Formats: sequence, structure tokens, C-alpha cells
Amino acid sequence: MGLKIEHQQPCVELSDIAISNTHGEDSPYFAGWKAYDENSYDEFTNPSGVIQMGLAENQVSFDLLEKYLKEQRETKEASSASFRENALFQDYHGLESFRSAMASFMGQIRGNRATFDPDRIVLTAGATAANELLTFILANPGDALLVPTPYYPGFDRDLRWRTRVNIVPIHCDSSNNFQITEQALESAYRDAESMKYRVRGILITNPSNPLGITIERSVLEMLLDFVTKKNIHLVSDEIYSGSAFSSSEFVSVAEVLQSPNYKNCAERVHIVYSLSKDLGLPGFRVGTIYSYNDKVVTTARRMSSFTLISSQTQNLLASMLSNKSFTERYIKINRERLKKRYQMIIEGLKSIGIECLEGNAGLFCWMNMKPLLEGKASREGELELWNAMIHEVRLNISPGSSCHCSEPGWFRVCFANMSENTLKIALERIRKFMERIRSE
Repeated sequence: MGLKIEHQQPCVELSDIAISNTHGEDSPYFAGWKAYDENSYDEFTNPSGVIQMGLAENQVSFDLLEKYLKEQRETKEASSASFRENALFQDYHGLESFRSAMASFMGQIRGNRATFDPDRIVLTAGATAANELLTFILANPGDALLVPTPYYPGFDRDLRWRTRVNIVPIHCDSSNNFQITEQALESAYRDAESMKYRVRGILITNPSNPLGITIERSVLEMLLDFVTKKNIHLVSDEIYSGSAFSSSEFVSVAEVLQSPNYKNCAERVHIVYSLSKDLGLPGFRVGTIYSYNDKVVTTARRMSSFTLISSQTQNLLASMLSNKSFTERYIKINRERLKKRYQMIIEGLKSIGIECLEGNAGLFCWMNMKPLLEGKASREGELELWNAMIHEVRLNISPGSSCHCSEPGWFRVCFANMSENTLKIALERIRKFMERIRSE
């Protein structure tokens, strides 16, 4: 029989990190997940449950992945790597075959307008680990990173919790479709200085999360000019590069760096990339850091020993990513399906009187529900509406305030993590909610 322990106040102290509230679990973003976990929608067993629209997962092309893996199991290729190669320890450089395949795929998914050196790729267990690892390398506790708003709510955890680095928002607004401006950059930098923070870098997501908009080349050039002037770093989190509806719409910072005007600032640029969204494989935990700075690559590789990817996963994905006929077909079909799904939700919301920011990438849309706030155009009014969406409409969507949006009434809605039928049900629930609000 196990030892029975009475629930009581602990009499032994824990570390500052253990008791810190900077994990961000008090955010509505995580509260929505809890509501979903407690009453999850299922078409057959729980049709009145909460539909998950807060999770940015790409499930629209699972059938292509499943078919490929099934075919590989039926060929000798699947068993080409011996048990011994997978079972024994691999150093933290990662398998050369996988790094080479990843470098090639990163170029392919960016339209081959940029090339990547396998020796500059550092493997991590997902983009979360990559972002935290880079934060550890670039900043000291008490320093700051500038991050444009609205931003992914998980950054409050990923960048701050264990590193003790501060996030200072670069406030963007709807007046110019939430684009990053030089004025906003300068203002955020001054805000950090007024709080006695030393700014060590800027972190951007491209396409913008949660907006689903690719960052224009002119903005990337402005950012490179800014970080050069301030002598700081630029981290470009490009985990949705393959989810741009057209490869020509996505511009990687790696592409800009190939211009003679920006080659001299390459050592301050670091790219984070993951297969979680583009291939819909978040459970495989595959992320990368690509840096043009030799010292960052060396340090990141040392630290990556805490976030290794299994050899079995590397072998499997090295084979998949090296299969050009499969990757070309997958990228094409996946983009077509995401665009179709995006149009489905945008047109569905528009038909019931809800507008969204026009996007061209990603797995989500930025939904404007300001008109429903009426006389409560505040964070409190937004959270009141969000509470109704969770418990009455039973949809888990993320309020803009959890993304640090300064304008109440915006919501992030994910559309690629469910079937088309489930999305139709979600839209029907919103329609009925809107009808009730109007009737009142």
C-alpha cells in the first residue's frame, strides 16, 4: 500500500521557477483548453461538447502522410536503418542524413529562393524548445525581447518562464492591419529602456501568429536595418512557411539576407523552424534552429542535448523529406486544402455578419467581434463575450487579450484542426448565437 499524504501547505521550499506565475496558465488561452478537456466535442459520443478552435494544428492532409507511411512499411526502405543504429546513442549534432534532408526541405518549402547549410542546423524537440534555447543564448535574466502584438499566448511561457527574460510588446493595431512599423519599434525600444531593461533582440513570427498574414519584404528589411542600428538580434519564427497559401506570398528572412545590402548583418539573424504545422506532426517534436552566427550554432548544439529528437524519428523523416515526389505533391495539395478551408470559414463568418482580417497563410483567422461588445469595448467586455463563446456556444477560441492585442473584440480562431463537417457545426453554432444576440 502506498504512503498516504495529507493535502497541506508544503513545509519545504521549492525553487523560484517552481513557484513562479510566469508560466502563464492563468491566461484565458489555457482556461479555454481546460474547458475543452473537461467537455470535448465528439460527433457521436458528445455532439454538444466544446469544439476545439484554439489549437493551431494542421490535420487537413493527414491522409497523405498516412498513405506514405503505410507504403513505406510495405517496402524495404522502412527497415533500411538497423535496430542498432536507432537504439544506440547519437550525438547532439543529429543524424547527418536528417539534417541534410531538413536543409533541402526548408529551401523547397520556401520556393527554393533561399538555401540552407546542413551544418548550420541545430535540432531541437519542437519549436518551443528552439525558442527557449535561443532566448537562453541571446539574453540574460532581466534582459528583454521585443515581440510584435498580437502574439502567440504560449510565448509568455516559452520565452519567459525559465529564462527570466522579459517580453516588451511592439504594439500593432488595426489601423494598418496590424503591420509592424518603425514608429512602433522605436516606441517599444524606449519602453524597455524606461523600465531599465537591456533589449537583446526582436522575435517575430512569419506568417504573423495569430493574424495569418505573411510579413512583407519591406518590413523584413526595416527590421534588419533596426537590429543593425541597435546592435541586437533578430529571431524569425518561420514555423508556418509551408502553410502560406502560395509560396510566392511567403518571404523568408533568409531570402532577404542573400541581398548584398544585408549580408553583413547575417550573424545577428536566427531562424526557428518546425515540422509541427507544415507536416502536421506536432507529436513528433521536431524543431530546428538555423543561425548564421558560428558561436550561436556551437552553443545551441551543446544545449540541444537537453532537447534531443529520437534517432528513430530522424531516420523516418530523413526518408520522407528526401522523397521529392512526395514532398512536392504534399506541399501543393496541403496549400490548396488550407486555402479552401480558410475561404470556407471566412465566407461562413461573413454570411452571418462577422468580418475577419484578410490573411494569406497559417492555420487560423483573426476574427473581429467588436460589434458584439456594444457599450463594453474593454478587456472585461471581451472576456465576457469569450466566456459566452466557451460555455454557451461551446467553442474554444482565443480572446485577443490573451494575445496581448491592445484592441478589445478580436479573437484567434483555428480552422485546420478539425473535419469540414465539424467546422460547419461550429459555424452553425456561431450563427445561432448571433441570431439570439440580435433578437435581444
